[in-house]
Amino acid sequence: MTELKQQYKAMTFEERMDLALSADLEAHWRPLLVRDQHAQVKAYFSRRMDLTPEEVVLLLADPNQTVRLNCAKRADLTPEQVEACVNDRDPNLRYFVARNPLLTEAQRERLMKDEDELVRIAVRKGPKTRGTRARPGQAEMIR
Repeated sequence: MTELKQQYKAMTFEERMDLALSADLEAHWRPLLVRDQHAQVKAYFSRRMDLTPEEVVLLLADPNQTVRLNCAKRADLTPEQVEACVNDRDPNLRYFVARNPLLTEAQRERLMKDEDELVRIAVRKGPKTRGTRARPGQAEMIR
């Protein structure tokens, strides 16, 4: 195990949460945060506006629905990532991607026929541009 990984493993949950939100996050912590054992750490990290394409790929594949749905709100998803969100097994994720401006008309039509009523309602509302916020000392985050 590398020294960096040992340092990370020795951090408390609260310290990892602070890193996930930090505006001054050092690049060497990012690969560890994106794979953290705690879903809450990854959920906060997944809301960062400065995620790399590789980080988005990993987070969209996460077993935790909250981590994935934070990514579904992003305006920088690839067409393949949008499609994966449209086809996700979790209706909460489909609900959030239903408002993503990146959806194609064909994807909107499919979601209009979704088995979940709330997904159908969301897609009828149309695209929604997501806001961001940055608290003092924290990175810019998707709301």
